[in-house]
Amino acid sequence: MSRFFSEKYSSLVPYTPGEQPKDTQYIKLNTNESPYKPSPLAIDLAQRAACNLELYSDPTCSELVKTAAERFNVSEDEIIFTNGSDEILNFAFMAFCDNDTPAVFADITYGFYKVFAQINNVPSKVIPLNNDFTICVDDYKNANGTVFIANPNAPTGIALSLEKIEEIVVSNPDNIVVIDEAYVDFGAESAVKLTKKYPNLLVTQTFSKSRSLAGGRLGFGIASKEIITDLNTVRYSTNPYNVNSVTMAAGIGALKNNEYFNTNCKKIIKTREWTENELKNLGFVMTDSLTNFLFAKHPDYSGKEIYLKLKEKGVLVRHFDTDKLTEYNRITIGSDEQMAIFIEKLKEVLEELK
Repeated sequence: MSRFFSEKYSSLVPYTPGEQPKDTQYIKLNTNESPYKPSPLAIDLAQRAACNLELYSDPTCSELVKTAAERFNVSEDEIIFTNGSDEILNFAFMAFCDNDTPAVFADITYGFYKVFAQINNVPSKVIPLNNDFTICVDDYKNANGTVFIANPNAPTGIALSLEKIEEIVVSNPDNIVVIDEAYVDFGAESAVKLTKKYPNLLVTQTFSKSRSLAGGRLGFGIASKEIITDLNTVRYSTNPYNVNSVTMAAGIGALKNNEYFNTNCKKIIKTREWTENELKNLGFVMTDSLTNFLFAKHPDYSGKEIYLKLKEKGVLVRHFDTDKLTEYNRITIGSDEQMAIFIEKLKEVLEELK
């Protein structure tokens, strides 16, 4: 870093995204993107919006908000759109955490939580998962801080039931509980309906996974009118034009083409189940994933070795080289064709490791 870099960020450890190699063609199963293109309507509306890029985007996202409010059965003042769900999570750290209100999250979860706590200079309370990678609900009751829970969790894929989420929300009446639902559309139950019941609940989602808009960068939050007002105060104080016109139009198209969304989610779930069975037949052990990825290890072979050998064969999966996770690899669910190649290459790897 340069000698001009502020001392307040000297210990900042940035989030590490999944590999995005440009030198080789890979079967890319490492960043939890959708294997399917955006809906035809999303593409059509985005192309039309691109004709007017000389104008600023609508800071209120009015048409997108109206479409989403109808889709999720909430009021228009109970939803906010952001530049990916990362941005709304950061807004939540900014708005609801301070020296007296720490951020509370798991030790194994979405890696950005730790970064957001650091960059916003707020204390954090990190709670270990159980040995089986599940969340102990009692650990989050009366947390005396702003609670952040990825549900389903990443990289484990394990989901809490809605009843367990409600227990946590009820036990923290004086603090915000943020439920990060980036992967909820692949088999888990959304907590959006609980926002009508609890004024301290914020639910965030993304268009990156189930709606095939990872490159568009679109996320949103649903909560009480008061919480959304707080988040908009932060948004308008940083970047009121945070969602660009093309992405906004693509988001409207993705929401309106709900049949396409449902079809793709079902296809990914079916492919996940096929891949899980194939991995079990090869001796792998997995968590109970309700996401668009699997979290798997082999009892006889190193997770890092498997990752490196797959990479040599043109298949990328995500490896987390930490003590608790090093034997596991996170495998994004691609198309049927991609997963067939993955299994074929994995069999070759296991033969080589014998």
